Amino acid sequence: MIITGLSGAGKTKTVGVMEDLGYYCIDNLPPTLINDFLKIIETTEGKINKVCAVIDIRSKDFLNQFPKVVKSLKEREDINVRVIYLEASFDALVRRFSETRRKHPFSDSDTVMLEENIKEEMKLLSDIKTIADIVIDTTNFKLSDLKKKITEILTFEEKTLQILIITFGYKYGIPLQSDIVMDVRFIPNPFYEEMLSEKTGLDKDIQNYVLSFEETKEFIERFLDFLLYLIPYYIQEGKAYLTVSLGCTGGKHRSVAIGEIIKERLFERGLLVSIEHRDLEK
Repeated sequence: MIITGLSGAGKTKTVGVMEDLGYYCIDNLPPTLINDFLKIIETTEGKINKVCAVIDIRSKDFLNQFPKVVKSLKEREDINVRVIYLEASFDALVRRFSETRRKHPFSDSDTVMLEENIKEEMKLLSDIKTIADIVIDTTNFKLSDLKKKITEILTFEEKTLQILIITFGYKYGIPLQSDIVMDVRFIPNPFYEEMLSEKTGLDKDIQNYVLSFEETKEFIERFLDFLLYLIPYYIQEGKAYLTVSLGCTGGKHRSVAIGEIIKERLFERGLLVSIEHRDLEK
């Protein structure tokens, strides 16, 4: 497992999770030394067979060497490689650095503001993100959430696509890790119904209300057909993780209800699917 991504997005905490799960971990490994590191691991004759390395912008040759190293590792038949990219929203990164008072890796000048450093790193790592097998947005994560997510990732079976459905409110922004985003605000809003406004999409009353409209039923059928058409092609291309985000205004009613219904329908078809209601408690 190779962990990379934005500074402040949780790489250090991820290493702790990986160690708890039995991985031999090394932090801040220069890309050019990874083959030497693997040769050392091979001398253990299988005693160490699960390895996690953090490789990121702290290495001076990272941007140039990292894509080449990942490509060469994936061409090898004797190891199985996954790259996890961690990111978080700009506001979350600013807050984390401000709270911990840690220096950003780009902070080589007293005249450059933290916000500028974060924006510069986001720009520089945009191409690195495309190399990743899995992208995790830790903006709203607690340590327990991170551990749960990493554990889910490590249970993937070969040639199996894990589908994550995220429901969200547009007023709080679109989830950064989304592969597919669908706006369900066209469905009548139960928030304006006096008996339903205090409930959430997890309640059957809300789900029944949402399903009472023909446009909702037709949308679910068409969207499921769309997903079921795409999934075999994603698997064929080796994609292991698909994030489908469903948004409504506040992320409490329509998106949650639709997300739960689609999750059940995909599960009935034997697919590995989980769901996260990002803004339900806001």
